[in-house]
Amino acid sequence: MPVAWLNAVSGSDIDTAGGKGASLGELRGAGLPVPSAFIVTADTYRTFIDEAGIAEDLFEAVDVDSEDSTALASAEQRARELIMNTEWPDPVRETILDAYGDFGDDPFVAVRSSATAEDLPDASFAGQQETFLNVDREDLLDRIKRCWGSLFTQRAIYYRDEQGFDHEAVDIAVVVQRMVDAEKSGVMFTSHPSTGDAEIVVEGAWGLGEAVVSGSVSPDNYIIDKESGEIEDVTVTTKKTKCVRDAATGETVEKAVDEARRDERVLDGAELDELRRVGRLVEEHYGDPQDVEWAIVDGDVFMLQSRPITTIDESTNGAASQNGDSDGEILVSGLGASPGTVSGRVRSVGKLDHLDAVTDGDVIVAEMTTPDMVPAMKRAAAIVTDEGGMTSHAAIVSRELGVPAVIGAESATATLADDQYVTVDGDRGTVVDGAATEAELRDGESPSAESGGAGGSAGAAGSGQANAPKPMTATEVKVNVSIPEAAERAAASGADGVGLLRIEHMVLSLGKTPGKYVADHGERAFRQEIIDGIRTVAEAFYPRPVRARTLDAPTDEFRQLEGGEDEPTEHNPMLGYRGIRRSLDKPAVFELQLEAVRRLHEMGYDNVELMFPLVTDAEDVLRAKSHMQNVGIDPDKRRWGVMIETPASALSIEEIVDAGVDFVSFGTNDLTQYTLAVDRNNSNVADRYDELHPAVQTLLTDVIETCRASDVDTSICGQAASKPAMVQSLVNAGITSLSPNVDAVRDVQHEVKRVEQKLLVETVR
Repeated sequence: MPVAWLNAVSGSDIDTAGGKGASLGELRGAGLPVPSAFIVTADTYRTFIDEAGIAEDLFEAVDVDSEDSTALASAEQRARELIMNTEWPDPVRETILDAYGDFGDDPFVAVRSSATAEDLPDASFAGQQETFLNVDREDLLDRIKRCWGSLFTQRAIYYRDEQGFDHEAVDIAVVVQRMVDAEKSGVMFTSHPSTGDAEIVVEGAWGLGEAVVSGSVSPDNYIIDKESGEIEDVTVTTKKTKCVRDAATGETVEKAVDEARRDERVLDGAELDELRRVGRLVEEHYGDPQDVEWAIVDGDVFMLQSRPITTIDESTNGAASQNGDSDGEILVSGLGASPGTVSGRVRSVGKLDHLDAVTDGDVIVAEMTTPDMVPAMKRAAAIVTDEGGMTSHAAIVSRELGVPAVIGAESATATLADDQYVTVDGDRGTVVDGAATEAELRDGESPSAESGGAGGSAGAAGSGQANAPKPMTATEVKVNVSIPEAAERAAASGADGVGLLRIEHMVLSLGKTPGKYVADHGERAFRQEIIDGIRTVAEAFYPRPVRARTLDAPTDEFRQLEGGEDEPTEHNPMLGYRGIRRSLDKPAVFELQLEAVRRLHEMGYDNVELMFPLVTDAEDVLRAKSHMQNVGIDPDKRRWGVMIETPASALSIEEIVDAGVDFVSFGTNDLTQYTLAVDRNNSNVADRYDELHPAVQTLLTDVIETCRASDVDTSICGQAASKPAMVQSLVNAGITSLSPNVDAVRDVQHEVKRVEQKLLVETVR
């Protein structure tokens, strides 16, 4: 049968239901609170690839050297194409949709991978395959296929190779389970995951559990005596975001937690007592300590998954350094998620492509733990992250591999610099300055240090100030990036993302106008140039957002390029054929830019946001939005916005907000020129150019006020973003973020912090 309902499945049905499905069936059969579900069986997957004739190509594609990141990426892409491009057999499609219909009320469901080799006593396979939340009937079949394809992600291929599992011997079932629209959720260990002590460890956050298990939020942590129920320790974190179901679209989205609840304790004593009761029942049923995913809605506790804890008996990393007891300065601290003490050089990691830089003995430092880190963990001495908790997937795997880990250190990526020598204590949850062992370090290979060159600009970025802790501010401080080559230095500034990435600089560097380049090389080559440029920046900053602004070069700049002889001659190009007006007039080139961004989204760079320049009014915005839809970008699912650079757009802000933008960004250079009728490059009137002029300030503050009322973010990416007086004015007005040039990021961070502290003091007074 293609499907089996949960009440017909037990723990002995792993070959049919996979590890997750078999466990859920066993728990439901034991009377534990598990939401109803059916399972698309592993036999269905195997029959699908065999009868379609893709099995041989599939397993040949993934037979690669798992230490080769490039080969892994190619294997994943080929496997996904084979599965996603194969049509469903009609009988199987109908059976699955009929089973969904049996729920009776067309609910949102969770579509969850359940491989036949996972949740095993000696290998958790945590996070290796995909889960999709809030799926409706229309997307159900697509998400099931995506679960099948996730059997061949880079991390899954690597993990199976490391654990000695034959790719051809592992099949995959898919659990289709009624969604629990959780008010709070998290993970529970029925024994301490590192020591095995008789303590129940619970981690919880607001909303759906995706934020906890992915590591995108640092959850509250509760330690409970298993026998007495006494709460031994409570760590309440700042939970800035949560995952929820969007009421309008049904999609799972990340939203900001209300200010009043960010530092509020998630679980009360009664809820912890109920979780302890359920946890003890699960452990007693299986006879072994369990790792349980849970959710609470309307006061009821539901179990979403249970797997054995695979790490309790493992020893700490055998490479533990004799320098582990260093008494140096504590640089950052967090949760000790995996035991052991080691020393090594810091290696900052963004996405998977950065993992090749990790060498034996390095300390991986990243914003959040993700399963994509697994290929580098065996080379690394330790893991340190800003976000996440003891129950995030990579934390589980780090314990399984015996790699010490400190999770939820908040400022690790800002505080710890590449090649800095540190000591990581995975028991205490601390990262200590390794300066005390510097003499021993000199006996080996000396740390690398990049020269700032003759100009010294790079040297400034690597100064002592750059290595100082990043000031923590509520107002985000991003950075402007003009060329992709500057991405690494910009990312090293500690900025919260890119507030302005100029596509026109990528185009101008080609030496040809867009029309000429397309004529000579084709649309695909032009699109790929933009993809490569944006990707370089998105990769360096991931998962921090990168706002890519579509083409905004004036005609005089294009005229200097090959093919520029056809450009119009304009008396004042800054007031002429540029920005969104040119894009809407030449939609072919515009849509190539949009297609490049859509392709980046498909590649996984969901941190790329679109921004349209020099809009005049809502009509410009709606026309640009229509072109997004034409190329397949859903403006309701992807973040996008516009530049406010003209008085007309500032005065039309209510209509622009109604058009559906997620953010607006001030271009104060143009806004000031157009408001005051002053060309700042004209020496006759340059002294009258003033971004702090009351007229300009009124436009800025009115836009911010309107946007705040509609929950639309506001930013500034002009040069004025680095001026203290402008920073003070905009922070006081409630702007969401500022985006200066890279050399001003740290100064702006400190200025923002100073203004915010002053606001707090005045509020208290």
